[in-house]
Amino acid sequence: MNSTIQLAIERGQKLTTAEMFMNAGIVILVVFAVLLLMYILISLSGKIIQAITSIGKKAEPAKAAPAAAAPAAAAPEEEFSSGTLKLKDCDEKTAAMIMAIVADDTGIPLNELVFKSIKLVEKK
Repeated sequence: MNSTIQLAIERGQKLTTAEMFMNAGIVILVVFAVLLLMYILISLSGKIIQAITSIGKKAEPAKAAPAAAAPAAAAPEEEFSSGTLKLKDCDEKTAAMIMAIVADDTGIPLNELVFKSIKLVEKK
């Protein structure tokens, strides 16, 4: 407890408004000082952890770089295919339009969709 409060309690006196505000101000300053100290400690520990992890990440690519270079050179030679598409009573332009519409409506990129067959259905 604050010494002013203890003296006032022991003497049986009431604190004045100024003394109460002064005591409240001291408590608020102590609380904010502790919060500031905690903020500084958390920030420092975060920066230390980032520095340690970045050192570890810098060391890994140096080891993996020769292995990663080989597949990159082979990639242009490979042709990407997601399978075969069977068209039933549908020309290629119509099939391409249908695939584009499906990709747009679903929000899924066209290269992530796999179409197995497209069949033209006529209204009767």
